[in-house]
Amino acid sequence: MTLHDFLMFWQIEYVQLQLKPNTQENYRITIKNHILPHIGKYKLKSLTPHVLQQFMNLKVREGLARQTISIIQGILNKSLKQAVYRYKYINENPMQYVELLKEKDRKPTKDDLKIQSKENLRLLNEKINEDHPFYLPFHIGFHCGVRVGELCGLEWKHINFDEMTVEIEQQLINKKITDENGKEYFKWVVATPKSKAGYRTIPVGRTLMEMLKKTKKKQIRNRLKYGEFYLQDPDHDFVCKKENGEHYTPAVIKYQTRDLIRKKLGIDFNYHSLRHTHATMLIESGQQIKTVQKRLGHSRSAITEDRYVHLTQKMARDAADIFDSIAKDL
Repeated sequence: MTLHDFLMFWQIEYVQLQLKPNTQENYRITIKNHILPHIGKYKLKSLTPHVLQQFMNLKVREGLARQTISIIQGILNKSLKQAVYRYKYINENPMQYVELLKEKDRKPTKDDLKIQSKENLRLLNEKINEDHPFYLPFHIGFHCGVRVGELCGLEWKHINFDEMTVEIEQQLINKKITDENGKEYFKWVVATPKSKAGYRTIPVGRTLMEMLKKTKKKQIRNRLKYGEFYLQDPDHDFVCKKENGEHYTPAVIKYQTRDLIRKKLGIDFNYHSLRHTHATMLIESGQQIKTVQKRLGHSRSAITEDRYVHLTQKMARDAADIFDSIAKDL
C-alpha cells in the first residue's frame, strides 16, 4: 500500500469520524498540497526515518509557517502510528525518529504576529467609524481577542448587557456538504468552539457595551426599513451583519481586512492580529498569564506563555526597575 492510498483510507475511517470539520479540512488541504506531491508514491514499508527526515527538512527550508510544519508532522505521526496499531501495515512508526531543524525552532516575533503599534491602533480607530462595515468586528476583536470564526458565530443571546460579558460557545466554519446526488459543496455553518477551552465568558468594559447597544438598535431599525427583504437568518440572530441583515462570514472579514485596511491604509494587518495585540497589551500591563489564557480560550497556559511572554520586553524591564527600587531601600 502506498502512503497516498493509506492517507485516503485514513481520512475516511478516522479523520472524518473523529475530528472537527475545521481540522478535517486543514488535514485534507495539508495532505493534498504538502505530503502527497513529495512522498505520496512511497510504499508504507519504504517510509524510513531517513526519507521522512529529508521531507520534513525540505518543508522547513521552504519557509513554511511553524503551524503548517506542526500540522504536517502531526498528520504523519498520527497516521503512521495507526498504520502500526490498529491496522498492522507496518511494524513501527518511522516518524518517532524524526526531528525538526533547530534553526527554525524560534519564537514568533512581533512582526510575525502582526502585533499593532499604538500609532496603528489610533489610525485604525480614527478611520473605522460607526458607518464603516468593519467597525463592530474591529472593536470586538480588539476588546475581546476572539478568533474570526468566534466573531462570526456570535449571536445577540451571547451578549449580557447587565453582567457586561460576551459568551463564546460557538463559531462559524466552512463545512463540506454532500447533497443527495453526491455533489460536494461548502457551506458556512455554526459549530462548536475549537476546543473545550474555547467555551468561555469574556468580561468587557463599558466602551464595547455601548457600541453593541447602538448596533442592536440600528439593526432593529434596519429590519423595519427593509421589511420582507431583510435577510435575517431564521435560526440565528448574529451580531455582525450587513445593513440588509446578511450575516458576516470569515470570508467577508478577510475581504474587509485586505481591501479596506491593508490596501487603503497600508497597514500590515489581519483579523488575528487583533487577538495577538489584545493578549500582548494585557500581559504588558501586568495581567496574569492564567487570566489571559482563559480570556483567549487557550487549553494550556504554556501556549499563552510560549506565544507572548518572550515578546514582552517591557515586563522584564519593569521587573528590573521594581527590584532596583526595593534594593535601594535596604
